Amino acid sequence: MISCHNCHLVCHISPLNNPSAMACPRCGSRIHRRKPNSISRTWALVITALILYIPANVLPISISTTMGNSHEDTIISGVIYFIESGSWPIGLIIFTASIFVPVLKILVLIYLLISVQKKSSRRPLDKTRLYRMVEAVGRWSMVDIFVITIIAALIKLGVLVDFKTGPAAVYFGAVVVVTIFAAMSFDPRLIWDNIKEYHE
Repeated sequence: MISCHNCHLVCHISPLNNPSAMACPRCGSRIHRRKPNSISRTWALVITALILYIPANVLPISISTTMGNSHEDTIISGVIYFIESGSWPIGLIIFTASIFVPVLKILVLIYLLISVQKKSSRRPLDKTRLYRMVEAVGRWSMVDIFVITIIAALIKLGVLVDFKTGPAAVYFGAVVVVTIFAAMSFDPRLIWDNIKEYHE
């Protein structure tokens, strides 16, 4: 029995048939026992996310101009600003969504990839839960971009302040999208394949 990756129909496969040459009878998608090139594709996306994460934190994510004076803020300096100004809940939300979650997601994916490649058979259920958590919370990293957009819209109502997003916003958005694709490309069933090989 093989589950279709698109419509999740459980298909019966005869031992004489080659699953890679078969299609789902409901949606027509190609059927695979495991996602093709899952490990190499996930590694490529994780490394890309790591590279993009550097300019996302080094370059300014917001640029404000007041009376001819320009001020640039990175993600970290923005978090510090909100905390020092007394708006620590906003600073905490931005820190969690823009720094903690992306780093945690990348580290968890690296841990899962190394674990699968080393054929580790320890605590597969916990690893699967980690993967589900990463898959579920990853998209919430876009909260930082939404906050900047809202702030820019509010400040535009004034006439003395000009506020716009910096180049880091593009890189940060790319990090979020790439990590989402990285989580989608990883096949958690590989974790349980190690358990099967271990018991055999």
